[in-house]
Amino acid sequence: MVEREHPISETLSGFALGLRHESIPAPVLERARYLILDAIGIAHASTHYEFARCSLSAIQELSGAEGQTPVIGLAARVSPRDAMLMNGILIHGLDYDDTHAAGIIHATASTFPCALGTAASAGLDAQAMLAAYVCGMEVAARLASVAKGGLHQVGFHPTGLVGAFACAIVSGKLLGLGPAQLASAQGIALSVASGSMEFLQEGAWTKRMHPGWAAAAGFTCATLARHGFQGPKHPYEGRFGLFDSHLGAWAEHADITLAIAGLGEDWELPKVNIKPIPACHFTHAAADAAAHLRERHGLAGQDIRAVRVLVPAEVVKTVCEPVSTKKRPQNSYDAQFSLPYIVATALLRGRFGLTALEDAALHDEQVLALASRIEYEADPLSPFPKYYSGEVIVTLADGRELRHREQVNRGGEDRPISNDDIARKFHENMALVTDSARADRVRELVLSIGSGMTARSLQQSLAADG
Repeated sequence: MVEREHPISETLSGFALGLRHESIPAPVLERARYLILDAIGIAHASTHYEFARCSLSAIQELSGAEGQTPVIGLAARVSPRDAMLMNGILIHGLDYDDTHAAGIIHATASTFPCALGTAASAGLDAQAMLAAYVCGMEVAARLASVAKGGLHQVGFHPTGLVGAFACAIVSGKLLGLGPAQLASAQGIALSVASGSMEFLQEGAWTKRMHPGWAAAAGFTCATLARHGFQGPKHPYEGRFGLFDSHLGAWAEHADITLAIAGLGEDWELPKVNIKPIPACHFTHAAADAAAHLRERHGLAGQDIRAVRVLVPAEVVKTVCEPVSTKKRPQNSYDAQFSLPYIVATALLRGRFGLTALEDAALHDEQVLALASRIEYEADPLSPFPKYYSGEVIVTLADGRELRHREQVNRGGEDRPISNDDIARKFHENMALVTDSARADRVRELVLSIGSGMTARSLQQSLAADG
């Protein structure tokens, strides 16, 4: 890519610094509150799992005895940056958080912890925090969309990689950086942004930390820039900028104009998808198709000879390969990225929920036996990345063939999950760890963000002893 007369970092800085709460359309602000509500419910649910306990133990050791910043859903206190890391792990840890389809990025999991932590540290009100969160979502969605899915193909995770740039802008906006400083913060992010897809080989936990690391990295970059540290001016379109350095041969498919297209006019936040299933978004349409076939035909394991699943060619590396571990997941995180396991569970149990991640479910031989008979094919009619389609074709023991297709995944832009549905999902997640009275208090608090509260009081109220 060639350098532009006006660097993209400057354009994004101008957008961020000019964005005010009152200039954001009311429907965008309302949806933003619900996206945050969804994230907070998932974060609470995550505290129920071992990965949260391990992460917190390490982060408390790193923070030492001086940490005073609360963590969502926990009684722990850590340093401000470490709280961003931990909150990101909790929001993203169950792979149940929102996704911007075109960018294939889980942006709330980084931008909200960053906005909350920065605003609280700076003594700002929750209204400023909300505006910065919306700003971060708009930037993250656009920057990730530039790659057109290419980052996944070469092994990079946009949530961690792109998230660091968006969070540098979020923190910089809240810390009062000037235009040149904010542009420099983005340049600094080029040297700290990260996120590898290698976790897919054995279901490692590293993906869980990507958004929290991006939040902490963005806060670090903005703080360095605030004190005069200089970053490169062309972190996106430069000779060794983000896309040329990370996309390889896929760089020729990228569209750098998407990084700034429609800023402040065409809002990306309302296009963000809410997950109805706690698994990789690429599997949702196939899971729903399988559940439909079970409900309609009353299928049992012995009825099924074989299964074929049509998926977008671009998602094969993520949810279909390596075949051996996808057909027999090694742990719960492996299972969330296993198309065979998810489809087999939906065919036999009617849905894929959090119970499918428990040890007993992972060792269910009936489900695993069916998963071993599930094959995949690239879908020639896929509308990816606008939608993550899926079609399930079941061959019965008597030779008959049943099939069902979900062209638009549930929760997608044209099949949105309503705000009422988000509230129900929030309460289901909160019920894992707390009572309905506290869940009601948290919901009312989050949905009233901007009504005279401070970011610090919000932060305190989201902690377990809040």
